[in-house]
Amino acid sequence: MRTERRLIDTVAWVRIEGGRILCARPKGKDVFYIPGGKREGAETDLETLVREIEEELTVALLPESVAHVGTYEAAIPDAVVRMACYIADYSGTLAVSSEIEEMAWFTYADRPHVPPVDQLLFDDLVADGRLADRPDLDN
Repeated sequence: MRTERRLIDTVAWVRIEGGRILCARPKGKDVFYIPGGKREGAETDLETLVREIEEELTVALLPESVAHVGTYEAAIPDAVVRMACYIADYSGTLAVSSEIEEMAWFTYADRPHVPPVDQLLFDDLVADGRLADRPDLDN
């Protein structure tokens, strides 16, 4: 008998500067993620995105600048992760919050350091020429 995998439905903020994508490592974790998270209750993607980014990186996304760039799905043990990705401008200064250990700017060479669903985004971004292959390359 086949059991359905649970769905982990997330949203993520795709911030690329100089051919590098912003990633964050939560406290107590060894892996980096594209900033964002899971919705609470009946939140929309936009509401979730704005709340999560303010909680994690202390900046305010500008809702009028938010644009969908893709949705990705990847299987993990006992679940499927769906990540709806958005670009957006922001106001404020990027800084880690109490729930984030560190943030870093990754190139495609850092792909092994992010989860499978994030790796799919990395693949598309490098194919589109928006993400640098290596740290010494600027796009």
